[in-house]
Amino acid sequence: MSRDADDVRWRDPKRLWWPLALAVPTLPWQAGVLVHVTGVAALWWWGPFFAFVLVPLLDLITGTDGANPPETAVKRLEQDRYYRWCTYLYLPLQLAALVWACRQWAGGALGVTGSFGLAATTGVVAGVAINTAHELGHKKEQVERRLSRLALAQSCYGHFYVEHNHGHHVRVATPEDPASSRRGESFWLFLPRTVTGSARSAWLLERRRLQRRGRPTWSRHNDVLTAWALSVALFSALGAVFGPVVLPWLLLQAVLGVGLLESVNYLEHYGLLRQRRSDGRYERVTPRHSWNSDNAVSNLFLFQLQRHSDHHANPLRRYQTLRHFDEAPQLPAGYAAMIVLAWVPPLWRRVMDPRLLAHYGGDTALTNTRTPTGRRPAPSTSPARR
Repeated sequence: MSRDADDVRWRDPKRLWWPLALAVPTLPWQAGVLVHVTGVAALWWWGPFFAFVLVPLLDLITGTDGANPPETAVKRLEQDRYYRWCTYLYLPLQLAALVWACRQWAGGALGVTGSFGLAATTGVVAGVAINTAHELGHKKEQVERRLSRLALAQSCYGHFYVEHNHGHHVRVATPEDPASSRRGESFWLFLPRTVTGSARSAWLLERRRLQRRGRPTWSRHNDVLTAWALSVALFSALGAVFGPVVLPWLLLQAVLGVGLLESVNYLEHYGLLRQRRSDGRYERVTPRHSWNSDNAVSNLFLFQLQRHSDHHANPLRRYQTLRHFDEAPQLPAGYAAMIVLAWVPPLWRRVMDPRLLAHYGGDTALTNTRTPTGRRPAPSTSPARR
């Protein structure tokens, strides 16, 4: 059979399932309906239950899917705008749910427990929205890049757009990368390091870019400043419409969303290290430098973020064409379950450290290991290009 015939015959078996990802931005509405129908106020916490209980159970039931699309079908898949609309539609649902949540907080009928639960549920939406922004922000089309920045406004993490694309993807799996966790580093030590390090890196990258173009750092051309300004504008508008009572809840859901993102960052490259070549530069990024997961259900909800090995090796590749590689280290479960495991450092190390060492044949010198002082190594001298 010819390669063209393979392309014609092959159809994406998950094509009709991708819109399931749009269930995530509707989580606040789902919580509201469940509370209304059952009268159980605890269901305002539906978002965390959905993300960290229901999805892992579905992953366990459905198992993994390591099938790859044939290379002859990749171009057709990439050009099919159906897949793009699955990501585009996340944003209006995300923002509409945020407005609805503000209305509930302003109404004063939820009580403290209900308000915290709705903030946690909205925080799950914000965290997964950063993943949607991640998918859009890697693309060349201007509309997708703009949508990416809009999706980040809810979490006040707009600098992610700069740091992830021009910092993390250059320095991934090296000690210089604030978003790559180290062997022996707990999530709770990683969290402040990555939050502060990523913000600092984004600012330095943007300042360097503007200096090369002869533009002032403090100007409308600064992508970090404009991204932060977008969050201020969004929160200010919601505060003006619904009153200042909503601002603490908006800040809480943003913090929880960032925590969810950084939990994912923690597990994606834990302990993995690119080796230095004879010329002093790091080896190029390959699938071996990211932890991979083929759990079917969580991959649907996350636009195949869990096929992270192929994403880093080929960052412009769209989510529907990302592949499984046998040489990539495999997580024992999907992201939803691994995030919870990461929050309990002794359990995390018991599960992951043996897998990490097995990946490197037992040689700890090949891993990205936390130094005894915990200090960040000196930054790389090779800047990212923009």
